[in-house]
Amino acid sequence: MAGKNKSETDEAIVLRVTSGDVDAYGELMRRYEQKLLRYVIYLAREQISSADVVQETFIKAYMNLRGFNPKYKFSSWIYRIAHNETMNAIKKERHTVHDIDLDNIKNENDDHHPGIKLDKATMNQELLTCLNQLDEKYREILILQYFENMKYVEISDVLQIPTSTVGVRSARAKEKLKKICLDKGVSYD
Repeated sequence: MAGKNKSETDEAIVLRVTSGDVDAYGELMRRYEQKLLRYVIYLAREQISSADVVQETFIKAYMNLRGFNPKYKFSSWIYRIAHNETMNAIKKERHTVHDIDLDNIKNENDDHHPGIKLDKATMNQELLTCLNQLDEKYREILILQYFENMKYVEISDVLQIPTSTVGVRSARAKEKLKKICLDKGVSYD
């Protein structure tokens, strides 16, 4: 019965799962697996444990699904869990960070969540290298804003910071990214 309706909201699926249709959780996993993997890869700047972090995110979300408040967006809630799991994994591993390998990120054309298509023509390695040089608090704002196509309010929910702080960090992040790119001779458009 999972995948009942493509236009069914995430929140409606959560209600189905908490009402006993545990198979419906698979639809949420299908909707978010590639998005969360992309987010974790960019946030952690490495791939070694990204799939494990996403798996832990889904496990933790499932175990806490009854605590989800349907007045809020499920996407913000699950991204928050992924954010926390990523930060925990980074603290545990604290080893050499590798560059992002774009070949291992699925290029998704998701009509429900348009964002930047991650192909080599759109996003080049040099720009990613510049992005990786930003402090985490700035990098995560740009990742959520441009790669995950989130609005300030959603970013505020995910990072648990005021919306005004999101705006300030976004502006600062763009300035810092532009400077880093210009210093490296990378075109910033």
